[in-house]
Amino acid sequence: MKPQIPKVLLFSRLVIGLTMVVLSSFHIRNYQTVAKVLLTTGLLTDIFDGIIARQLNISTQKFRRLDSTIDQVFFVSAAVATYIQCPDFFTSNVLKLIILTGAEALTYLTSFFKFRKEIATHSIGAKIWSLLLFATLIQIILQCESGILFNICLWVGLLTRLEIIAIILALKKWTNDVPSFYHALKLRHGKAIKRHKLFNG
Repeated sequence: MKPQIPKVLLFSRLVIGLTMVVLSSFHIRNYQTVAKVLLTTGLLTDIFDGIIARQLNISTQKFRRLDSTIDQVFFVSAAVATYIQCPDFFTSNVLKLIILTGAEALTYLTSFFKFRKEIATHSIGAKIWSLLLFATLIQIILQCESGILFNICLWVGLLTRLEIIAIILALKKWTNDVPSFYHALKLRHGKAIKRHKLFNG
């Protein structure tokens, strides 16, 4: 039973994201409260599925690739649900959002062109950005606006996307869980890297 826990957490995040879209579409009462709970629960599943998988020694390459894909679907679903509630915010920031979305798409295109696989670097920078994205979405859900926090999230997002592209270009072969560009350079030169048991590996 224990080996199934990470998978349950993983796919529950997919369900949570899609549930947010459905509930937002129906404009249910107290959506803000429900959305906060769902988004927080989704973030917690993202944190603990990998930790538990590593503790059980079942954190395979396949699992990590699936984790990255579901992360993407979860946050896109959360963004769509938020757009339904607060379209004016997205309209007024459309250019910034297009640039950020383009940078994200470029990381996947770079990985597919070089390795024929999606990214699963799970870098430290990307983890920090996920927390910022979570906080920004919460603020938008509650206020239908975000100023300083959104701009910080934007720039950190762009910088971490650039680092992921640099990591992919530096690697000689596809590798999951590369903490940073520095670690990618070490791998490129055939050197071993240390991965934190709780966050990578």
